[in-house]
Amino acid sequence: MNGKLHSYSRNRELFRRANRVIPNGISGHFNPIVQKPPGTYPYFAECGVGARFRDVDGNEYIDYMCAYGPMILGYGHPLVDAAFQAQMKLADTCTLASPVMVELAECLVELVPAADWATFAKNGADATNMAVLIARAATGRRRLIAIEGGYHGASPWMQSVERSGIGLADHEDVTRVPWNDIAALRRALEEYEGEVAAFIASPYHHPVMRDNELPAEGYWQEVQQLLRKHGVVSICDDIRTGFRIDMGGSNEYFGYRPDLICFCKAMANGYPISAVAGADSLKDAAGKVFQTGSFWYSAGPMAAALACLKELARIDAPARILDIGRKFTDGLKGIAADQGLTLKVSGMPSMPYLRMEHESGIGFHQALCGECARRGLFMASHHNLFVSAAHSEQDLEQTFTIFNEALAAVRAGNPALATPSHG
Repeated sequence: MNGKLHSYSRNRELFRRANRVIPNGISGHFNPIVQKPPGTYPYFAECGVGARFRDVDGNEYIDYMCAYGPMILGYGHPLVDAAFQAQMKLADTCTLASPVMVELAECLVELVPAADWATFAKNGADATNMAVLIARAATGRRRLIAIEGGYHGASPWMQSVERSGIGLADHEDVTRVPWNDIAALRRALEEYEGEVAAFIASPYHHPVMRDNELPAEGYWQEVQQLLRKHGVVSICDDIRTGFRIDMGGSNEYFGYRPDLICFCKAMANGYPISAVAGADSLKDAAGKVFQTGSFWYSAGPMAAALACLKELARIDAPARILDIGRKFTDGLKGIAADQGLTLKVSGMPSMPYLRMEHESGIGFHQALCGECARRGLFMASHHNLFVSAAHSEQDLEQTFTIFNEALAAVRAGNPALATPSHG
Protein backbone atom coordinates (compact mmCIF):
# COMPACT_ATOMS: atom_id res chain seq x y z
CA MET A 1 0.00 0.00 0.00
CA ASN A 2 1.14 3.56 -0.68
CA GLY A 3 -0.53 5.02 2.41
CA LYS A 4 -3.08 7.04 0.38
CA LEU A 5 -6.57 6.87 1.84
CA HIS A 6 -9.75 6.82 -0.21
CA SER A 7 -11.65 10.10 -0.57
CA TYR A 8 -15.42 10.26 -1.06
CA SER A 9 -16.36 13.63 -2.59
CA ARG A 10 -18.66 12.22 -5.30
CA ASN A 11 -20.13 9.72 -2.82
CA ARG A 12 -21.01 12.54 -0.42
CA GLU A 13 -22.55 14.71 -3.15
CA LEU A 14 -24.64 11.81 -4.47
CA PHE A 15 -25.77 11.02 -0.94
CA ARG A 16 -26.88 14.62 -0.41
CA ARG A 17 -29.01 14.34 -3.55
CA ALA A 18 -30.39 10.97 -2.44
CA ASN A 19 -31.26 12.24 1.01
CA ARG A 20 -33.56 14.87 -0.51
CA VAL A 21 -35.69 12.30 -2.35
CA ILE A 22 -35.15 8.93 -0.58
CA PRO A 23 -35.82 8.31 3.15
CA ASN A 24 -32.41 8.12 4.87
CA GLY A 25 -30.74 8.46 1.46
CA ILE A 26 -30.04 4.70 1.36
CA SER A 27 -32.07 1.95 3.01
CA GLY A 28 -31.12 -1.03 5.13
CA HIS A 29 -27.55 -2.07 5.89
CA PHE A 30 -26.12 0.42 3.39
CA ASN A 31 -27.43 3.38 5.35
CA PRO A 32 -24.60 5.54 6.77
CA ILE A 33 -26.35 5.47 10.15
CA VAL A 34 -25.50 1.74 10.25
CA GLN A 35 -22.04 1.91 8.69
CA LYS A 36 -19.84 3.46 11.42
CA PRO A 37 -17.70 5.47 12.01
CA PRO A 38 -19.31 8.18 9.85
CA GLY A 39 -17.36 9.15 6.76
CA THR A 40 -15.20 6.05 6.54
CA TYR A 41 -17.39 4.09 4.11
CA PRO A 42 -18.46 4.90 0.55
CA TYR A 43 -22.17 5.09 -0.27
CA PHE A 44 -22.47 4.17 -3.95
CA ALA A 45 -20.84 1.56 -6.18
CA GLU A 46 -20.19 2.16 -9.87
CA CYS A 47 -19.08 -1.28 -11.09
CA GLY A 48 -17.80 -4.65 -9.94
CA VAL A 49 -15.59 -7.39 -11.36
CA GLY A 50 -14.65 -10.65 -9.63
CA ALA A 51 -14.22 -10.17 -5.89
CA ARG A 52 -13.88 -6.38 -6.16
CA PHE A 53 -16.05 -3.35 -6.77
CA ARG A 54 -15.36 0.31 -7.49
CA ASP A 55 -17.25 3.23 -5.97
CA VAL A 56 -18.35 6.42 -7.74
CA ASP A 57 -15.09 8.14 -6.73
CA GLY A 58 -13.10 5.44 -8.53
CA ASN A 59 -11.87 3.75 -5.32
CA GLU A 60 -11.47 -0.04 -5.50
CA TYR A 61 -12.37 -2.47 -2.72
CA ILE A 62 -11.77 -6.15 -2.05
CA ASP A 63 -15.31 -7.08 -1.08
CA TYR A 64 -16.06 -9.42 1.83
CA MET A 65 -19.75 -8.49 1.95
CA CYS A 66 -20.50 -9.83 -1.55
CA ALA A 67 -23.54 -7.52 -1.82
CA TYR A 68 -24.59 -8.98 1.56
CA GLY A 69 -24.49 -12.48 0.16
CA PRO A 70 -25.71 -12.70 -3.47
CA MET A 71 -22.30 -12.49 -5.13
CA ILE A 72 -20.85 -16.00 -4.87
CA LEU A 73 -19.07 -16.55 -8.21
CA GLY A 74 -17.81 -12.98 -8.60
CA TYR A 75 -19.26 -9.78 -10.00
CA GLY A 76 -19.87 -9.96 -13.73
CA HIS A 77 -19.45 -13.71 -14.01
CA PRO A 78 -19.41 -14.44 -17.77
CA LEU A 79 -21.41 -17.70 -17.73
CA VAL A 80 -24.17 -16.37 -15.52
CA ASP A 81 -24.41 -13.04 -17.33
CA ALA A 82 -24.45 -14.77 -20.73
CA ALA A 83 -27.32 -17.03 -19.63
CA PHE A 84 -29.27 -14.02 -18.42
CA GLN A 85 -28.70 -12.07 -21.64
CA ALA A 86 -29.64 -15.03 -23.83
CA GLN A 87 -32.95 -15.42 -22.02
CA MET A 88 -33.61 -11.66 -22.15
CA LYS A 89 -33.41 -11.79 -25.95
CA LEU A 90 -36.32 -14.24 -25.87
CA ALA A 91 -38.52 -12.85 -23.07
CA ASP A 92 -38.29 -11.87 -19.42
CA THR A 93 -41.54 -10.90 -17.69
CA CYS A 94 -44.20 -12.27 -20.01
CA THR A 95 -47.88 -13.18 -19.83
CA LEU A 96 -46.92 -16.84 -19.40
CA ALA A 97 -44.16 -18.58 -17.50
CA SER A 98 -40.98 -19.53 -19.36
CA PRO A 99 -39.75 -23.11 -19.93
CA VAL A 100 -36.60 -22.17 -18.00
CA MET A 101 -38.72 -22.19 -14.81
CA VAL A 102 -39.26 -25.93 -15.28
CA GLU A 103 -35.55 -26.50 -15.92
CA LEU A 104 -34.63 -24.57 -12.79
CA ALA A 105 -37.09 -26.52 -10.64
CA GLU A 106 -35.72 -29.79 -12.03
CA CYS A 107 -32.19 -28.62 -11.26
CA LEU A 108 -33.06 -27.81 -7.63
CA VAL A 109 -34.82 -31.14 -7.15
CA GLU A 110 -31.77 -32.92 -8.51
CA LEU A 111 -29.33 -30.91 -6.36
CA VAL A 112 -31.21 -30.84 -3.05
CA PRO A 113 -31.95 -34.24 -1.46
CA ALA A 114 -34.79 -32.82 0.67
CA ALA A 115 -36.54 -31.32 -2.38
CA ASP A 116 -39.24 -33.10 -4.36
CA TRP A 117 -40.54 -29.81 -5.80
CA ALA A 118 -39.65 -26.12 -5.96
CA THR A 119 -41.49 -22.83 -6.46
CA PHE A 120 -40.03 -19.35 -7.01
CA ALA A 121 -40.30 -15.74 -5.88
CA LYS A 122 -38.02 -12.69 -5.66
CA ASN A 123 -36.74 -11.99 -2.13
CA GLY A 124 -35.80 -14.03 0.89
CA ALA A 125 -38.82 -12.73 2.81
CA ASP A 126 -41.06 -13.94 -0.05
CA ALA A 127 -39.66 -17.43 0.41
CA THR A 128 -39.95 -17.55 4.20
CA ASN A 129 -43.50 -16.16 4.06
CA MET A 130 -44.44 -18.77 1.44
CA ALA A 131 -42.97 -21.53 3.59
CA VAL A 132 -45.00 -20.39 6.59
CA LEU A 133 -48.21 -20.29 4.55
CA ILE A 134 -47.53 -23.78 3.24
CA ALA A 135 -46.95 -25.09 6.77
CA ARG A 136 -50.16 -23.48 7.98
CA ALA A 137 -52.12 -24.87 5.03
CA ALA A 138 -50.76 -28.37 5.66
CA THR A 139 -51.36 -28.43 9.42
CA GLY A 140 -54.39 -26.20 9.89
CA ARG A 141 -52.47 -24.43 12.65
CA ARG A 142 -51.14 -20.84 12.95
CA ARG A 143 -48.41 -20.59 15.59
CA LEU A 144 -44.73 -20.43 14.65
CA ILE A 145 -41.71 -21.15 16.79
CA ALA A 146 -38.56 -19.24 15.90
CA ILE A 147 -35.17 -18.55 17.47
CA GLU A 148 -34.55 -15.50 19.66
CA GLY A 149 -32.54 -13.06 17.55
CA GLY A 150 -33.16 -15.07 14.39
CA TYR A 151 -33.92 -13.07 11.26
CA HIS A 152 -36.13 -14.31 8.44
CA GLY A 153 -36.80 -11.17 6.41
CA ALA A 154 -38.48 -7.77 6.71
CA SER A 155 -42.11 -8.86 7.12
CA PRO A 156 -43.72 -7.62 10.37
CA TRP A 157 -43.81 -11.03 12.08
CA MET A 158 -40.07 -11.44 11.40
CA GLN A 159 -38.93 -8.06 12.72
CA SER A 160 -38.23 -7.06 16.30
CA VAL A 161 -41.17 -5.45 18.10
CA GLU A 162 -38.86 -2.53 18.91
CA ARG A 163 -38.64 -1.53 15.23
CA SER A 164 -40.75 1.31 13.89
CA GLY A 165 -44.18 0.26 12.66
CA ILE A 166 -44.06 -3.15 14.38
CA GLY A 167 -46.36 -4.01 17.29
CA LEU A 168 -47.10 -6.88 19.63
CA ALA A 169 -50.05 -7.89 17.47
CA ASP A 170 -47.62 -8.73 14.66
CA HIS A 171 -46.04 -11.35 16.94
CA GLU A 172 -49.10 -12.81 18.61
CA ASP A 173 -48.68 -16.10 16.71
CA VAL A 174 -44.89 -16.31 17.14
CA THR A 175 -43.04 -17.92 20.06
CA ARG A 176 -39.29 -17.39 20.37
CA VAL A 177 -36.89 -19.85 22.03
CA PRO A 178 -33.12 -19.61 22.60
CA TRP A 179 -30.77 -21.21 20.08
CA ASN A 180 -29.38 -24.64 21.01
CA ASP A 181 -31.94 -24.97 23.81
CA ILE A 182 -33.80 -28.25 23.33
CA ALA A 183 -35.56 -27.94 26.68
CA ALA A 184 -37.03 -24.55 25.73
CA LEU A 185 -38.26 -25.92 22.41
CA ARG A 186 -39.84 -28.90 24.16
CA ARG A 187 -41.63 -26.60 26.64
CA ALA A 188 -42.96 -24.41 23.82
CA LEU A 189 -44.27 -27.41 21.89
CA GLU A 190 -45.97 -28.77 24.99
CA GLU A 191 -47.43 -25.40 26.01
CA TYR A 192 -48.94 -24.89 22.56
CA GLU A 193 -49.72 -28.53 21.82
CA GLY A 194 -51.79 -28.81 18.65
CA GLU A 195 -51.32 -25.11 17.78
CA VAL A 196 -47.83 -24.99 16.22
CA ALA A 197 -47.62 -25.09 12.43
CA ALA A 198 -43.86 -24.72 11.97
CA PHE A 199 -40.47 -24.28 13.54
CA ILE A 200 -38.33 -21.92 11.43
CA ALA A 201 -34.60 -21.52 11.93
CA SER A 202 -31.38 -21.05 10.04
CA PRO A 203 -29.10 -24.09 9.90
CA TYR A 204 -26.86 -22.24 12.34
CA HIS A 205 -27.48 -19.05 14.31
CA HIS A 206 -26.15 -15.92 12.57
CA PRO A 207 -27.64 -12.82 14.22
CA VAL A 208 -26.23 -9.32 13.63
CA MET A 209 -23.94 -7.65 16.18
CA ARG A 210 -23.48 -10.93 18.08
CA ASP A 211 -21.18 -13.91 17.82
CA ASN A 212 -22.61 -16.57 15.56
CA GLU A 213 -23.26 -20.06 16.96
CA LEU A 214 -23.08 -23.49 15.35
CA PRO A 215 -25.54 -26.20 16.40
CA ALA A 216 -24.54 -28.22 19.44
CA GLU A 217 -23.74 -31.88 18.92
CA GLY A 218 -26.99 -33.70 18.15
CA TYR A 219 -29.09 -30.52 18.27
CA TRP A 220 -30.75 -30.85 14.90
CA GLN A 221 -31.41 -34.55 15.33
CA GLU A 222 -33.23 -33.89 18.62
CA VAL A 223 -35.11 -30.95 17.10
CA GLN A 224 -36.35 -33.10 14.23
CA GLN A 225 -37.52 -35.85 16.56
CA LEU A 226 -39.51 -33.34 18.63
CA LEU A 227 -41.08 -31.75 15.56
CA ARG A 228 -42.14 -35.12 14.15
CA LYS A 229 -43.61 -36.11 17.53
CA HIS A 230 -45.77 -32.96 17.61
CA GLY A 231 -46.64 -32.90 13.89
CA VAL A 232 -44.80 -29.62 13.29
CA VAL A 233 -43.31 -28.62 9.93
CA SER A 234 -39.55 -27.99 9.89
CA ILE A 235 -38.52 -24.91 7.85
CA CYS A 236 -34.83 -24.35 7.08
CA ASP A 237 -34.08 -20.70 6.31
CA ASP A 238 -31.09 -21.19 4.02
CA ILE A 239 -31.31 -17.68 2.58
CA ARG A 240 -27.81 -16.55 3.64
CA THR A 241 -26.08 -19.90 3.86
CA GLY A 242 -27.55 -21.69 0.86
CA PHE A 243 -24.93 -23.11 -1.57
CA ARG A 244 -22.07 -21.65 0.49
CA ILE A 245 -21.87 -24.65 2.81
CA ASP A 246 -23.33 -27.56 0.84
CA MET A 247 -24.79 -27.79 -2.66
CA GLY A 248 -27.57 -30.00 -1.30
CA GLY A 249 -28.65 -27.36 1.20
CA SER A 250 -26.86 -26.41 4.41
CA ASN A 251 -29.00 -28.89 6.35
CA GLU A 252 -27.05 -31.66 4.61
CA TYR A 253 -23.83 -30.35 6.14
CA PHE A 254 -25.39 -30.42 9.60
CA GLY A 255 -27.03 -33.80 9.10
CA TYR A 256 -30.78 -33.24 9.15
CA ARG A 257 -33.69 -33.24 6.70
CA PRO A 258 -36.23 -30.35 6.96
CA ASP A 259 -39.67 -30.37 5.33
CA LEU A 260 -39.15 -27.01 3.59
CA ILE A 261 -36.00 -25.09 2.59
CA CYS A 262 -35.87 -21.41 1.63
CA PHE A 263 -33.16 -20.24 -0.78
CA CYS A 264 -32.25 -16.82 -2.14
CA LYS A 265 -29.09 -14.65 -2.08
CA ALA A 266 -26.39 -16.74 -3.79
CA MET A 267 -28.58 -18.92 -6.02
CA ALA A 268 -28.31 -16.59 -9.05
CA ASN A 269 -25.08 -14.65 -8.34
CA GLY A 270 -26.94 -11.39 -7.80
CA TYR A 271 -29.97 -11.69 -10.05
CA PRO A 272 -33.25 -11.35 -8.13
CA ILE A 273 -34.83 -14.72 -7.38
CA SER A 274 -35.70 -16.89 -4.38
CA ALA A 275 -37.12 -20.37 -3.96
CA VAL A 276 -38.97 -22.67 -1.61
CA ALA A 277 -38.17 -26.36 -2.03
CA GLY A 278 -39.98 -29.06 -0.15
CA ALA A 279 -40.93 -32.63 0.54
CA ASP A 280 -43.58 -34.43 -1.49
CA SER A 281 -45.81 -34.61 1.58
CA LEU A 282 -46.26 -30.81 1.37
CA LYS A 283 -46.70 -30.50 -2.39
CA ASP A 284 -50.51 -30.47 -2.29
CA ALA A 285 -50.50 -27.82 0.46
CA ALA A 286 -48.05 -25.71 -1.56
CA GLY A 287 -50.36 -25.96 -4.56
CA LYS A 288 -53.31 -24.63 -2.54
CA VAL A 289 -51.45 -21.56 -1.25
CA PHE A 290 -52.00 -18.41 -3.30
CA GLN A 291 -48.63 -16.95 -4.18
CA THR A 292 -47.74 -14.45 -6.85
CA GLY A 293 -45.93 -11.19 -7.54
CA SER A 294 -45.55 -8.67 -10.33
CA PHE A 295 -42.18 -10.05 -11.43
CA TRP A 296 -42.00 -13.51 -9.84
CA TYR A 297 -42.01 -15.27 -13.19
CA SER A 298 -39.38 -13.09 -14.88
CA ALA A 299 -37.27 -15.57 -16.82
CA GLY A 300 -33.93 -13.77 -16.96
CA PRO A 301 -33.09 -14.37 -13.28
CA MET A 302 -34.26 -17.98 -13.61
CA ALA A 303 -31.79 -18.54 -16.45
CA ALA A 304 -29.08 -16.87 -14.37
CA ALA A 305 -29.90 -19.12 -11.41
CA LEU A 306 -29.75 -22.25 -13.56
CA ALA A 307 -26.31 -21.26 -14.88
CA CYS A 308 -25.10 -20.25 -11.41
CA LEU A 309 -26.16 -23.49 -9.72
CA LYS A 310 -24.57 -25.61 -12.44
CA GLU A 311 -21.30 -23.70 -12.17
CA LEU A 312 -21.29 -23.85 -8.36
CA ALA A 313 -21.72 -27.63 -8.56
CA ARG A 314 -19.09 -27.99 -11.30
CA ILE A 315 -16.36 -26.22 -9.30
CA ASP A 316 -17.52 -27.61 -5.91
CA ALA A 317 -17.93 -24.04 -4.71
CA PRO A 318 -18.73 -24.85 -1.05
CA ALA A 319 -15.37 -26.64 -0.61
CA ARG A 320 -13.51 -23.85 -2.37
CA ILE A 321 -15.22 -21.12 -0.36
CA LEU A 322 -14.62 -22.95 2.92
CA ASP A 323 -10.90 -23.22 2.11
CA ILE A 324 -10.66 -19.53 1.21
CA GLY A 325 -12.63 -18.61 4.33
CA ARG A 326 -10.27 -20.54 6.58
CA LYS A 327 -7.24 -18.87 5.04
CA PHE A 328 -8.94 -15.48 5.36
CA THR A 329 -9.90 -15.84 9.03
CA ASP A 330 -6.65 -17.55 10.06
CA GLY A 331 -4.67 -14.76 8.42
CA LEU A 332 -6.62 -12.00 10.16
CA LYS A 333 -6.39 -13.73 13.54
CA GLY A 334 -2.63 -14.06 13.11
CA ILE A 335 -2.24 -10.36 12.31
CA ALA A 336 -4.29 -9.39 15.35
CA ALA A 337 -2.21 -11.70 17.56
CA ASP A 338 1.01 -10.15 16.23
CA GLN A 339 -0.27 -6.77 17.46
CA GLY A 340 -1.23 -8.15 20.87
CA LEU A 341 -4.95 -8.37 20.20
CA THR A 342 -7.53 -11.15 19.89
CA LEU A 343 -9.85 -11.37 16.89
CA LYS A 344 -12.88 -13.52 17.74
CA VAL A 345 -14.15 -15.49 14.72
CA SER A 346 -17.48 -17.30 14.93
CA GLY A 347 -19.83 -19.10 12.57
CA MET A 348 -18.68 -20.84 9.41
CA PRO A 349 -15.49 -19.62 7.68
CA SER A 350 -17.60 -19.33 4.51
CA MET A 351 -19.50 -16.41 6.11
CA PRO A 352 -17.73 -15.58 9.37
CA TYR A 353 -18.65 -13.04 12.02
CA LEU A 354 -15.62 -11.10 13.24
CA ARG A 355 -15.25 -9.22 16.51
CA MET A 356 -12.08 -7.69 17.91
CA GLU A 357 -12.03 -8.33 21.65
CA HIS A 358 -11.27 -4.99 23.26
CA GLU A 359 -11.99 -3.00 26.42
CA SER A 360 -13.68 -0.24 24.40
CA GLY A 361 -16.26 -2.67 23.03
CA ILE A 362 -17.65 -2.56 19.51
CA GLY A 363 -16.24 0.94 18.92
CA PHE A 364 -12.78 -0.51 18.35
CA HIS A 365 -14.01 -2.98 15.75
CA GLN A 366 -16.12 -0.34 14.03
CA ALA A 367 -13.11 1.95 13.81
CA LEU A 368 -11.00 -0.90 12.43
CA CYS A 369 -13.52 -1.79 9.71
CA GLY A 370 -13.81 1.89 8.80
CA GLU A 371 -10.03 2.19 8.42
CA CYS A 372 -10.04 -0.96 6.30
CA ALA A 373 -12.65 0.60 4.00
CA ARG A 374 -10.58 3.77 3.62
CA ARG A 375 -7.73 1.58 2.36
CA GLY A 376 -9.75 -0.63 -0.01
CA LEU A 377 -10.96 -3.55 2.13
CA PHE A 378 -14.74 -3.68 2.58
CA MET A 379 -16.09 -5.42 5.70
CA ALA A 380 -19.16 -4.48 7.75
CA SER A 381 -18.62 -4.39 11.51
CA HIS A 382 -22.14 -5.42 12.57
CA HIS A 383 -22.92 -8.32 10.23
CA ASN A 384 -21.41 -11.65 9.22
CA LEU A 385 -19.06 -11.38 6.23
CA PHE A 386 -19.30 -13.42 3.02
CA VAL A 387 -16.53 -15.24 1.16
CA SER A 388 -16.90 -16.04 -2.54
CA ALA A 389 -15.39 -18.46 -5.02
CA ALA A 390 -13.91 -15.40 -6.76
CA HIS A 391 -11.58 -14.43 -3.91
CA SER A 392 -8.02 -15.24 -4.96
CA GLU A 393 -4.67 -15.71 -3.24
CA GLN A 394 -3.75 -12.22 -4.47
CA ASP A 395 -6.92 -10.83 -2.87
CA LEU A 396 -6.00 -12.54 0.40
CA GLU A 397 -2.46 -11.18 0.41
CA GLN A 398 -3.66 -7.64 -0.22
CA THR A 399 -6.37 -8.14 2.40
CA PHE A 400 -3.77 -9.04 5.01
CA THR A 401 -1.61 -6.03 4.13
CA ILE A 402 -4.54 -3.62 4.43
CA PHE A 403 -5.83 -5.21 7.64
CA ASN A 404 -2.41 -4.96 9.26
CA GLU A 405 -2.06 -1.28 8.31
CA ALA A 406 -5.61 -0.43 9.39
CA LEU A 407 -5.20 -2.14 12.75
CA ALA A 408 -1.97 -0.28 13.42
CA ALA A 409 -3.61 2.99 12.38
CA VAL A 410 -6.56 2.57 14.74
CA ARG A 411 -4.25 1.86 17.66
CA ALA A 412 -1.86 4.70 16.83
CA GLY A 413 -4.54 7.25 15.99
CA ASN A 414 -6.69 6.83 19.08
CA PRO A 415 -4.87 6.17 22.37
CA ALA A 416 -8.19 5.37 24.05
CA LEU A 417 -8.58 2.43 21.68
CA ALA A 418 -4.95 1.32 21.69
CA THR A 419 -4.86 -0.84 24.82
CA PRO A 420 -5.39 -4.56 24.20
CA SER A 421 -8.21 -6.22 26.10
CA HIS A 422 -7.24 -8.42 29.02
CA GLY A 423 -10.71 -9.82 29.54
